Amino acid sequence: MHFPAPRTSPTLAPELQLGEPMTDTMHAEFVALLDALARASDETWLGAFDAWAAHTKQHFAREEAWMEEMNFSPRHCHGSQHRHVLNVAGEVRRQVADEGRFDTGRQLVGELLEWFAWHVKSMDALMVEAQRERSIAKADHVHQVV
Repeated sequence: MHFPAPRTSPTLAPELQLGEPMTDTMHAEFVALLDALARASDETWLGAFDAWAAHTKQHFAREEAWMEEMNFSPRHCHGSQHRHVLNVAGEVRRQVADEGRFDTGRQLVGELLEWFAWHVKSMDALMVEAQRERSIAKADHVHQVV
């Protein structure tokens, strides 16, 4: 009889870790779902995209709530990046679903990986530093990707 290996929490590359557990967990989940999207076949791509998009909407909303709560000065710039990513991703999903543009969908994954690394090291790093300076404890529960 074969038993599946235990599921572990997604891991995050050390250069993307900010040292804040909830944020790092959300980021690890984002990367894991993006990796699953990169590996998805054409037949499973839309489902993988939808899983990534659902997580990402919650992830961005949680960050935006934290920034609003602490009156974080660059929250509008940070949030506008989130909205731009979701808008572009939504358009790409439409192209894949309506026109079969899997090439565009796969290109998006690569672009998102580059954007995300920059975003974490700049925008999210500033947000986490501001939280530390204000000693803000996070009460939200982070859901694990399984």
